[in-house]
Amino acid sequence: MAVAGVVFVAFRLHSYWIHLDFSRVTPLVWCLMAVFAVIYGTANVLLALAWWRLLRHLGAWGTAPGSIRIYGISQLAKYAPGNIFHLAGRQALGMAAGLPAGVLVKSAIWELGLIAVTASLFGWLIVPLVSPGFPETASLFLLLGSVAFVGVLLRRKVGSQTAWAFLWQILFLFISGALFVALLTVIAGDEGGLVFHWLSVAGAYTVAWLAGLVTPGAPAGVGVREMVLVLLLGSRVPETDLLMAVLLGRLVTVIGDLLFFMAAFLIPAKRCIFEGIHARESRLDS
Repeated sequence: MAVAGVVFVAFRLHSYWIHLDFSRVTPLVWCLMAVFAVIYGTANVLLALAWWRLLRHLGAWGTAPGSIRIYGISQLAKYAPGNIFHLAGRQALGMAAGLPAGVLVKSAIWELGLIAVTASLFGWLIVPLVSPGFPETASLFLLLGSVAFVGVLLRRKVGSQTAWAFLWQILFLFISGALFVALLTVIAGDEGGLVFHWLSVAGAYTVAWLAGLVTPGAPAGVGVREMVLVLLLGSRVPETDLLMAVLLGRLVTVIGDLLFFMAAFLIPAKRCIFEGIHARESRLDS
């Protein structure tokens, strides 16, 4: 699927290359992309905080900066072929910081499962794309209702830490979708009333992100995410504008991940000290 996605996008680019007007990428657009990259890089902290909450749920306690450092340094490895090396890197860094191997494995499983569920909730927003008569307002209320239901269910049945992790993941996906909507609006303008369909566009981006996440072997979802976006939005947005936004959007996320990596690397390694829940309770008792 990863190879098929890359081939699909490459074929589309080859077909429309002569129609891509790079002169539209003005200095203002480049400046906006830089701002978007900084926002995206900062939003990655939310994913790190979600992982930190899951560690606490599993009985491993430590500082939030320490968790952000481990998460940020290892996250860049997701661009390596295989789409698993960031998890392997996090496992190694976590064990070096004192986390049990079993807790790290469980946290990875929890994180992937929870964010898959979280991203799937945004599928409500693409219902108007597959069923044109369905109102976008209704899809938004369905999304909000689903988020509230899952959040309450996690808090009552699993624990407050997982509910917090769910909240941070929701915010990250919302910011990511909003950034793509903003970028596509800058590139395409108000073609086809795009401004009035921003919910569907954000939902399509999140669903495409999820497709890239769950596809084995796709580094950071490269190819798969772009293919799904073109399939979902090709009828709403001119393909030349959509392909331009997809390419520039990938550039924004790559630079954002790099900025997050650099910021995480600057956090002192001594902040990455963890302890089990029983050790923490003994220390508090003493």
